[in-house]
Amino acid sequence: MRYEVILTEDANLDIKEIYDHIAEHDDPANADYVLDSMEEVLNSLSSFPERGSYPGELLDLGIREYRQTFFKPYRVLYRIIGSIVYVHLISDSRREMVSLLARRLFGMR
Repeated sequence: MRYEVILTEDANLDIKEIYDHIAEHDDPANADYVLDSMEEVLNSLSSFPERGSYPGELLDLGIREYRQTFFKPYRVLYRIIGSIVYVHLISDSRREMVSLLARRLFGMR
């Protein structure tokens, strides 16, 4: 079964911010590499979205509807609904994730 992968508006913005940050503070060639690698990770979700693990921060709350996969140090958080994979978050995994997940997934400030 093939899944359609849809990035939320926030996830699209995440990719743009990551790319811009790397291009500005490191090297545009590295930003291109990260973008290409991230696209490979996202494309792989169309075939094997179930391979992702459950985020520990959400498991602690009893929430098992989201999964995650990594392209170190980046973390991709997504949800599978039917034959569609919705990507909600792409973030540096070194960030403090609890408040980020609360804001992004549950609209908490």
